[in-house]
Amino acid sequence: MDLWEMERELFSRGFTKVAGVDEAGRGPLAGPVYAAAVILPPELVIPGLNDSKKLSEKKREQLYDIICEKAEAYSIAFATNEEIDSLNILNATFLAMNRAIEGLEILPDISVIDGNRSGGIKYPCVTAVGGDGRSANVAAASILAKVSRDRVMTELAELYPGYGFEQHKGYGTKLHYAALRKLGPCPAHRRTFLRKMH
Repeated sequence: MDLWEMERELFSRGFTKVAGVDEAGRGPLAGPVYAAAVILPPELVIPGLNDSKKLSEKKREQLYDIICEKAEAYSIAFATNEEIDSLNILNATFLAMNRAIEGLEILPDISVIDGNRSGGIKYPCVTAVGGDGRSANVAAASILAKVSRDRVMTELAELYPGYGFEQHKGYGTKLHYAALRKLGPCPAHRRTFLRKMH
């Protein structure tokens, strides 16, 4: 797996500052959607760096600190569950990604967006399906977004006990649906996502 494949191609086209952008939390029934943008020093090798979904929680936490320490610039942003309900999840994800790019101390020449859609991104970008396996910056962004969101869901678990947010992080598990049937939604839930419930 060559994690600098995307960046190398962009460097060869004359771009010098390449950011990776990824999101976490598009699918859950509750909580914000997070996005992160990262610019790593070119060709930096961080042992164990990979798509956040392929890493254990402990490994993600370790890599989170290393990425924050070594990145030339990084930024973590989110869109709230209220924004998700008013804009829809795709537009809220773009909003979070734009906020993450805007938050970078160094404005990138171009950003690599994980996935195949970038219609709502206000900055120069390219998309990459499976970008977290082809771009070190996207892999790093995926970890920052995922860890940040998981931490917030753990905080929401204390604020709204009984839903098990600390376990499923807001995803629609059996446990979560059972809690919803028993307790009804809490202020952290995405109302537009609950319409699908039977």
